[in-house]
Amino acid sequence: MARRLDPEGTPPPPAEGTPLDRGAVIGDGLRWTASWALRTIVVLFALYLLQKALAPLWVAILPVILALVISTVLWPPTRWLRAHGFAPALAAACSILGSFVLFGGVIAAIVPSVVDQSEDLSNKAIAGVNELRDWVQGEPLNVRPEQIDDGVTAITDKLRESGSQIAGGVFSGVSTAGSLIVTLVLALILTFFMVKDGPRFLPWLRQVSGERAGAHLTELLVRMWNTLGGFIRTQAIVSAVDAVLIGGGLLILRVPLALPLAVLTFLGGFIPIVGATVAGALAVLVALVTKSWVTALIVLGIVIAVQQLEGHVLQPMLQSRSMNLHPALVLLGIAVGSHGNGVIGAFLAVPTVALLSVLVRYLGEQIDLRTGAKRASDVTPATAHGALAAQAGEAAGPGRTPTG
Repeated sequence: MARRLDPEGTPPPPAEGTPLDRGAVIGDGLRWTASWALRTIVVLFALYLLQKALAPLWVAILPVILALVISTVLWPPTRWLRAHGFAPALAAACSILGSFVLFGGVIAAIVPSVVDQSEDLSNKAIAGVNELRDWVQGEPLNVRPEQIDDGVTAITDKLRESGSQIAGGVFSGVSTAGSLIVTLVLALILTFFMVKDGPRFLPWLRQVSGERAGAHLTELLVRMWNTLGGFIRTQAIVSAVDAVLIGGGLLILRVPLALPLAVLTFLGGFIPIVGATVAGALAVLVALVTKSWVTALIVLGIVIAVQQLEGHVLQPMLQSRSMNLHPALVLLGIAVGSHGNGVIGAFLAVPTVALLSVLVRYLGEQIDLRTGAKRASDVTPATAHGALAAQAGEAAGPGRTPTG
């Protein structure tokens, strides 16, 4: 028997045991989908507006980000100095000056090697080009010398026609270099204040935001700080091991510029996957130009073996599970970061993805506490304020009365 509609046309609730109307189920699903789609659009639009608003401020934001990264490296020695009686300002200054001395020592060690071996490398590169020219002129390619000369002439004419563009690029490069120097100087000044006054930031933040929001912000920011510091220190250890092993192999094989290539390998390690690949390819190229294809193959084998050691032993052993990122996510982050900001964007991409993962995990943890899927005792807080935030989240869960 058909159910009668009420005056507004809405069917009465089905009796117990009666199947639900398919249209009603589909309508509920569509309403749920439309509701979340609208929320997603609003969030994405808000992020787009935020990106547009922050884009003009990037010149000020970049030094702050670089200062945060540098501060995670300099804070442990600064904390040690403060624990041994140094004033905060003196401890921060000593840490920064010590890093300058260390960096200057590395540069002083590699510059003579580059100067001494650059002429030999240039001569061998020219000889290699001549050998390549002789090879393409012989069997089986049989390229005539006139064809090679025509190709060189065409390239020269193209460069001559593009002289104004090249000159403009030089001036642009000078401007970019000047901007980079200003950014680095500003980042160092901010680093000094961060390592000097950093411990006073979180109490001030709790005072401004209130205890409830301040507890969440304190816990989240401390987790982000620990993750960022752990990531930088882990990458430094892994990069140092890579540099020692690859540099040692180059020294044994007597490949020129072994020390500069080892330093480049260390620096490239801070851009996971891509940096190590580029540094390894350059080492293979130098071995090919200065030695032989056999030596180049041996160097290639060393580079591949070291990268396998890094990926399967060093990274899993040194990085905690909370910091592990899937290689595909790392590559996507590097691609997005380098697209608009070049090398600096590629360098900052992985730490940024790691910090976003901390944010997502913390939000998921709070949702689990409020839904009852977790209890406060299941959470490992980084701070006492995080423990209070977890207890408040559990108290707001199902069947519990919020404690305020």
